Amino acid sequence: MSQSSPRENRSEAADDAVAPSAQTSLSPLSIALIELALAAGGFGIGTGEFAIMGLLPEVATTYGVSVPVAGHVITAYALGVVIGAPIIAVLAARLTRRVLLLSLMGLFAAGNILSALAPDFWTFTALRFVSGLPHGAYFGVAALVAASMAPIHKRARAVGRVMLGLTIATLLGTPLATFFGQLFSWRAAFLMVGGIALLTVALLFLFQPRDKVQDGASVWRELGAFRRVQVWLSLAIAAVGFGGMFAVFSYIAKTTTDVAMMPVSAVPIVLALFGIGMNVGNVVGSRLADLSLNGTIGGMLAFNVVLMTIFGLTAHNPYMLCLCVFLIGCGFAACPAVQTRLMDVAADAQTLAAASNHSAFNIANALGAWLGGLVIALGYGYASTGYVGAILSFAGLLVFIVAVFLERQEKVRSV
Repeated sequence: MSQSSPRENRSEAADDAVAPSAQTSLSPLSIALIELALAAGGFGIGTGEFAIMGLLPEVATTYGVSVPVAGHVITAYALGVVIGAPIIAVLAARLTRRVLLLSLMGLFAAGNILSALAPDFWTFTALRFVSGLPHGAYFGVAALVAASMAPIHKRARAVGRVMLGLTIATLLGTPLATFFGQLFSWRAAFLMVGGIALLTVALLFLFQPRDKVQDGASVWRELGAFRRVQVWLSLAIAAVGFGGMFAVFSYIAKTTTDVAMMPVSAVPIVLALFGIGMNVGNVVGSRLADLSLNGTIGGMLAFNVVLMTIFGLTAHNPYMLCLCVFLIGCGFAACPAVQTRLMDVAADAQTLAAASNHSAFNIANALGAWLGGLVIALGYGYASTGYVGAILSFAGLLVFIVAVFLERQEKVRSV
């Protein structure tokens, strides 16, 4: 894999848009508090996004639908992210980042609180779509704010610290929401998510400094991101390559109980193992990404092809299932790298590109959940989601190879 550094990949325009830290005088404490507030939002979003995967059987029972049909709410949320991220990023081009972050988290809070009160399945599905609308734009803007406060060679680590809220959610928030959802009601889990979102609004109001709209910011400048082939290829890597993780994880509760024959009480433990893996992957991956973006992305995609195949072969064994779930979580190591790569190739269209990364990851979410549910419905069993994951990871690896090849060709032509 290519070992090019972020310094080699970035353009002067990207430098100006992403790293205005030289023009700021924030203290280390102020930066830490801002990152804490941003990460709190990631914690709420991560808890809301992944908790449903452990509560699908309960949701299905409440509304009288099958588990694969209940899986449509995961797809609805993901589609909300896919649609909301680019539209919000473009329409909000003239808003300050502080105002945008507060508005996005307020919408997320409302969507989750109303989800807990949904009277029927289709209303619940629609509200999950609404809850997904601010997801991508929030993470995209949060990543830009974090990167703007960090030295250029430590951007991925800054992004990783914000994403730590998401990964800690899989370790603590999701298992806790699943536990309380099983103990009381899945509705209590979404009320909890709404409460976390309201807390984030308060933290952002207190710690995120007032800022100004960037010079030259406009709808047309943001839309310029989609004129760049490397932006599309980077998004495709995320959209296809990481669908495997969601194909497996969307149905991990039933795989745990019906394939590995573990008790229902073990589901939160399995979810926690996934969360531990995501945290390990986020910390290690963000450091690796500051050394080599392409090496980190390509290496993790290849790793996932092998791992997902092993999962499909060994999911019946409780010990192997737990090990594979942990390692699948470690595959999150590529997320900070993909986010930073988009910053490098997007030039001055930063907000749209950064937000669209999370659209791409939620296309992966929707694609993985849909294909996983399809093979289950066709009678191949829950373990077959591993083979779906391997195919998607391999497809993402092929897209990555094409992106690197074209990148090198461009460099040759420019010499």
